[in-house]
Amino acid sequence: MKIPLDRTTPDNFFWMNKPDFTFSNEKLTVTTSDETDFWQRTHYGFSRDNGHAMLSSIPGNFRITVKTVFNYINQYDQCGIFLRIDGLNWIKVAAEKEDSEHCRLGSVITNLGYSDWATSDIDPQIMEMWYRVECRDNDFLIDSSPDGTIWTQMRIAHLHSRQRPLNAGIFACSPKTGSFIAEFSELSIEQKKES
Repeated sequence: MKIPLDRTTPDNFFWMNKPDFTFSNEKLTVTTSDETDFWQRTHYGFSRDNGHAMLSSIPGNFRITVKTVFNYINQYDQCGIFLRIDGLNWIKVAAEKEDSEHCRLGSVITNLGYSDWATSDIDPQIMEMWYRVECRDNDFLIDSSPDGTIWTQMRIAHLHSRQRPLNAGIFACSPKTGSFIAEFSELSIEQKKES
């Protein structure tokens, strides 16, 4: 089911750390606040749970898809799909700016308060990416696409503490000083048969 992004926050969705945002022409535009992020402990030693997210409680198995358009400005700017049980158990999928010459296409799986970031390098000039995550019980199939047609598998992952329903939707954050504008469209959630 395609989620309407025309006037206001869609029915059954809620904001976490609400940013500045607008809805227009079937697009959601988010302006991030600085020093916002989702990360838990691993390698960097800090915990942050203050990124921006628009989520809906989704029962059972499902597939969520979204198109993102972005112009990253600051190191680690990111936007994409977010799936969340609580602050210690969640998944985010996004391209993330490293520096002017590097951008990481990746997924972060956070289980029991520790984040695991898997990445591949992409052209830093890329300013558009589609993401798709299929939930099958506690397992998640994560794909990306430059055009919404040809999909590439990024990762298969597991959440140990899966609860039903699961909160799922979009996110954006700017872990460093500064902000950027993220645009979301073609957001859809399809219920899938139980396995």
